[in-house]
Amino acid sequence: MSRTFADAHAPADPRAAGGRAKSLKQRIAPFLVVGAIALAGFLLWRTLRQYSFDEIVASVLAVQPSRLAAAAGFAAASYVCLTFFDFMAVRYAGTPLPYRRTAIASFCALSLGHNLGFAAVSSGAIRYRFYSRFGLSTGQVAKVILFCGLTVGLGLMILAGIALSLQPTLAAEIAGLDPAIARMLGLACLAAAGIYLVLCATVRGRLTIRGWSLEMPPLPLALGQVVIGPLNFACVAACLHQALASAADVSYFAVASVYVTGNVAALITHVPGGLGVLEATVIYLLPGANFIGALLVFRFVYFLVPLAIGGPTFAAIELRLRHKKRRR
Repeated sequence: MSRTFADAHAPADPRAAGGRAKSLKQRIAPFLVVGAIALAGFLLWRTLRQYSFDEIVASVLAVQPSRLAAAAGFAAASYVCLTFFDFMAVRYAGTPLPYRRTAIASFCALSLGHNLGFAAVSSGAIRYRFYSRFGLSTGQVAKVILFCGLTVGLGLMILAGIALSLQPTLAAEIAGLDPAIARMLGLACLAAAGIYLVLCATVRGRLTIRGWSLEMPPLPLALGQVVIGPLNFACVAACLHQALASAADVSYFAVASVYVTGNVAALITHVPGGLGVLEATVIYLLPGANFIGALLVFRFVYFLVPLAIGGPTFAAIELRLRHKKRRR
């Protein structure tokens, strides 16, 4: 019997193909580890290169120890909230995992993703690295990433709704919106979150609207989203407030309102001048003030410390797994 073209080019022993695939993975693994370490180092350098060592030291020392400790505590609370994003997401994907596994995957992914930018892509790649080892398929990892993105969106939407509804003048000054329109947008954000909960309670399976399809999570997971999502942003705002409070007398609600409004403005109106959300927030709250210390403390506590922990942790896990494969 004649063989087809595919048969003629197929390996005589399927195990040989599997062995070559494993060998390729083993050769690539060291480059991934080195790349992770180099990436962490580059991100640290890129963030700190615009400041001198004396500026960094002086700025951090100018912050009261109690404020610094509180900022660190709120930053830690935010990352704990983020771990529950993944804890719920794997259940949405249909593959529940122990909290310790989702926590380490979430922290490594986001400590790098927050600093790298394009967090959905960069953190998604690291999440895939972890969850594929934990037995999730590519489609299930995609569900995890989608669920986490929805939770972030809901958190921002709910806090933005509160901020726009209660402080519409802030939106008017930052985003150039009329206060009445800002309040209407805030109420619309809260209404959208409410509609999402109603759909999760009533729709079983997929919801399809004009070609867009979404598998609705069960109501308990949706309730978790609308609680943990806003709580995460509230913790981030509290961390920033503690840093700013060391330089000026500002209220937490003002910081939270402007920070969330700035995020919404960046998404909807594209803040002009290339200003980042953080810089726009601080410039509004402390016009003309020397806020470099507050910004450095916030970046140090919320971005750089987690990066300094998450980067080496990810690299160490990769090295450990590679060592185990070698021993086998």
